[in-house]
Amino acid sequence: MTLTVVVGSSGSGKTTFLNDVHAKNRCIYIRQYHNLRPYIQVRKIPRFDPTALPYWNIYVKENPKILIGGTMAGEFTAGLSGGQRKLLLFELIFQRIKDSKDLLICLDEPFAGVTDDFVPFIVDRLNKMRETHNILLVTNDHVQVLTKMGDNTITVSAINRSEVKINEEAFERQLSLLAVSTGNAYEYKTTNEDLKFFVDTEITANAGLGGVAGFTTFAMSLFLLSYWDSQENSEALVLVAIQIIAYFCINPYLISLCDWRVFMTEESEALMHSSVSLNKAMKSVLTLVILLAISGVAFGVLDAVIGTLSAPKFFVAMLFDSASLTLPFICFGLYSNLPFQTVQIVASLPFLMMIFFSTTFSPGAGVAGVKGLRFLFARFYLWCMVPGYKEAMEDCPSDDVLVTYSVLSGVLGLVLFLMLMAAINCVASQRARGSQAERKAIEGSTQFQALQALLFKNRQKVVPAMMAIAVDEHV
Repeated sequence: MTLTVVVGSSGSGKTTFLNDVHAKNRCIYIRQYHNLRPYIQVRKIPRFDPTALPYWNIYVKENPKILIGGTMAGEFTAGLSGGQRKLLLFELIFQRIKDSKDLLICLDEPFAGVTDDFVPFIVDRLNKMRETHNILLVTNDHVQVLTKMGDNTITVSAINRSEVKINEEAFERQLSLLAVSTGNAYEYKTTNEDLKFFVDTEITANAGLGGVAGFTTFAMSLFLLSYWDSQENSEALVLVAIQIIAYFCINPYLISLCDWRVFMTEESEALMHSSVSLNKAMKSVLTLVILLAISGVAFGVLDAVIGTLSAPKFFVAMLFDSASLTLPFICFGLYSNLPFQTVQIVASLPFLMMIFFSTTFSPGAGVAGVKGLRFLFARFYLWCMVPGYKEAMEDCPSDDVLVTYSVLSGVLGLVLFLMLMAAINCVASQRARGSQAERKAIEGSTQFQALQALLFKNRQKVVPAMMAIAVDEHV
């Protein structure tokens, strides 16, 4: 098969070229600084044998439960170094693709962060993978080694972004992108090991859950001490206090969802696990279970300090009030491509809008017309249930429909998000059809076919000779 090396000066667009290839074809992709969840135990990665890594026996003797390590959501976890993580990724995809053929493997700076003594290991893996797969890689390091190994060299320029040079001959950039974006999609069969991996990583070994449990215990204990023996007619104040506490108990976990989505997606690009959608679904279920548990604790604590809110309808209303503030974090954090800060702003808007428009903090206030927005908020219906407070509210529904309205308004954010995603997917599908038509037109051209014949001429090189080059020049 073929190994193609992309070179150019810093800032010339090498990584952008690789990103564009990745967008046009389903490929295995290892980034220069690839994100992996730092709290993953290396030995628990499904169907992976880490003993093939250089010096692994030495590392595992020092720490048999060695973690991947790194920083996620602002928290550093000790584990493998950056170079060791790069070697792990190489070995991971090497083991995964042994039984596959004609895949496209994209590598951004494969030697970045790796010391010279590990260069032969990476070169060996490159040569073995290229026997049955096409490799496209970007490099600033060890350029001479890789260009000698490579079948083709693509040179990108910061001056002329519309063209690239392939083996010193200029070609239109879009044509070149489509020509190299060729390869089969990797087929990964989901097994029980993937479910076990999720449980081991996200439940058993995830310190974030322990943090949520610890903070919830601390906050609820303080609530018990400070609100014990609350008197009748103070239900509204006690209720708003417990709901705010419940929100802050789960909020740190919600904030981490965006980073989790980014890290988990990049792991799937490196074939660590089988399905992005499956992992997102399991993470969503886990987050909802946490929400249910915190709401259950909050309801129990509330009942302990004041006995007038013990009816089951209050638990349902409290749960969906919290859900109305939690579901936007799940939706935008896990199922959008928005960056971290944008997710925090957008997902926090329901909480802010609830304060403005639910009128529960100032019954009867507000400009005519704007006051009608209160019917969209679960908090409004929760307050309509509180003894002695309903009379101060305007237009509360009858008691027999309050729970139903609480549930419906609690999931309103989810419904709106699904409608938004449907619209976005519709527009994306139309654009994709246009791109496919353009691609078919280009692929049918004589120039495209000639360029592919040049790129994938399947020149075979002797692996030991390439290893000798690496050893002589860099070790």
